[in-house]
This record gives sequence, C-alpha cells and structure tokens, in this order.
Amino acid sequence: MAIKRIAQVVGIKPKDIAEYERIHEEVWPSVLTMLKKANVQNFSIYRYEHLLFAYMEYTGNDYEADMALIAADPETQRWWEITGPMQNPVPEVEDGQWWLTIPEKFHLD
Repeated sequence: MAIKRIAQVVGIKPKDIAEYERIHEEVWPSVLTMLKKANVQNFSIYRYEHLLFAYMEYTGNDYEADMALIAADPETQRWWEITGPMQNPVPEVEDGQWWLTIPEKFHLD
C-alpha cells in the first residue's frame, strides 16, 4: 500500500487564533472517525504566526472519493462551519480550493 503525503497551508485570522487552537485540543470524535474512515492518518496542523500548515498521510486507493466522503459528512460540515470563518485562503489557492496543497520537494524515510 502506497502512502500519499499531503501538505497544505491556509491563513488564520489573528482574532481567531486562540479559539481555533482551543477547539483543536478536543476535535469532535465523529470528525476524527470520518477522517480515519476516509483513509487519513498521521494528520497534524501546525501554526506559524498567521499561517496554518497541515500534513497528512493518505493510505486509500481513491483520494478524490475519500475526500468527497469527508465533505459529505454532516458532522464534518458542521465542524467546517465553525473553523472555516476563522481561516483565510492564501492568494495562490485555486478556484474551488480552500487549503492550498503544496508540492513535496524532499522526503527521507
């Protein structure tokens, strides 16, 4: 099974940093369950000033279908309704995206 490594960035509004970090200390179990069901593992979000950096590993066979499964989940949609307004897409993001996927340039196992 091949692992797909994904790195993404999005801005965070300065006024929302404390609340964003607080709610991520206790992510809803249903959201975590859906991520695992969609073959996402080793998922982390880091913050540097007003930028969030996410890293995850995908172990499934159909990334687009699994991401659509997550997006269709009502609990995940509720989570995004809370977290989305706290974020600002970076200028380079393409239409239809929120987080900008950034290319991997180096990896060492």
